[in-house]
Amino acid sequence: MTAPFRLVLLGDSIAHGTGAARVEDGLGPRLAQVLRSDGADVELTVLAVPGAVSRDLAAQVRRAAPLAADLAVVVVGANDLARFLPADQAAQALGAAVADLRAAGTDVVVVPAPDMSSVPFVPPAFRPAVQAACALLQRQQAAVAEAHGATVAAVSAEVGRAFTDDPTLFAADRFHPSSAGYARIAAAVAPTVLAAARARRARRAA
Repeated sequence: MTAPFRLVLLGDSIAHGTGAARVEDGLGPRLAQVLRSDGADVELTVLAVPGAVSRDLAAQVRRAAPLAADLAVVVVGANDLARFLPADQAAQALGAAVADLRAAGTDVVVVPAPDMSSVPFVPPAFRPAVQAACALLQRQQAAVAEAHGATVAAVSAEVGRAFTDDPTLFAADRFHPSSAGYARIAAAVAPTVLAAARARRARRAA
């Protein structure tokens, strides 16, 4: 009997699914469904914690260790930005988490921080500065992720534009994604996750 494909979601409230109307509308279940549609027998575990910053990934990675995951999707950075944590420290913590996951034999897809300038309550005058801070963290996240062997889903700009253009992608709190927002994020991330999963499954079958 073929072992299931173990998918783990790590990170913050976006990886957890906060704001979705139903559990199945969250990012993890949507990505799992994409992989099932591709023929994978997916076993999904969501270890992400709402409010988590990058340094909190270490504890999540320790919780993931017994699962022997095939693929980890890491979504983090929004809370680092909201709390004005230094980008280099956040990126370093992400890099350490990716390194530990890779050392354990897990493939990793990193989804960098979102473009927080699209959040409705950010004053228009502050949006360029917020966007610049987000871009800085995104670049550093991508660099450390790739240096430690992860694949980067560089979707922040695309998703940010979508959220700016369509307020219904936000939940009632005007901060987290709605179910429609998670559908948009999942659609953007899915090609990268699908490619990583296909490569992993091909190696397992070889």
